[in-house]
Amino acid sequence: MIVRLLASLTVAAIAVAAAPQSASANSLFPGPAGVLATVSLAKQQMDVVVNRGNGVKETYSWKVSTGRKGFETPPGKFRPDYLDEMHHSTKYENAPMPYSVFFNDGIAVHATTETKHLGRPASHGCVRLDKASAEVFFKAVNEIGMMRTAIVVEK
Repeated sequence: MIVRLLASLTVAAIAVAAAPQSASANSLFPGPAGVLATVSLAKQQMDVVVNRGNGVKETYSWKVSTGRKGFETPPGKFRPDYLDEMHHSTKYENAPMPYSVFFNDGIAVHATTETKHLGRPASHGCVRLDKASAEVFFKAVNEIGMMRTAIVVEK
């Protein structure tokens, strides 16, 4: 059981590491269900595919704000580290970060009240979404699982 689980996790990690930038949700996961979030730094947009594994596939495209100059959101392929439905920043004056999906050592996809900035870089490195979109993403990751979620940040 443990060996099989480790083998599955290794295959999933290799699939994410080897996936091309334009990877589909099906190519990232060795099974029917998964969440793929692709963040375009150039477009300030996050495209999400939620494959629930029962033939139901949901797709979303949302405006985001990523890291502004000096606080750029790092490109790469990541798995979520942890989820926090109502996080408060430990770095920036206890700022609320609802529906946080953390990845890459403290960077998160989360909701913001600063929706007027969506569509252009404005954060300290996080990927900001409007509250409704952040909730949809958070719930999908929570339901399907962090090990079946990939966050791809592209230039």
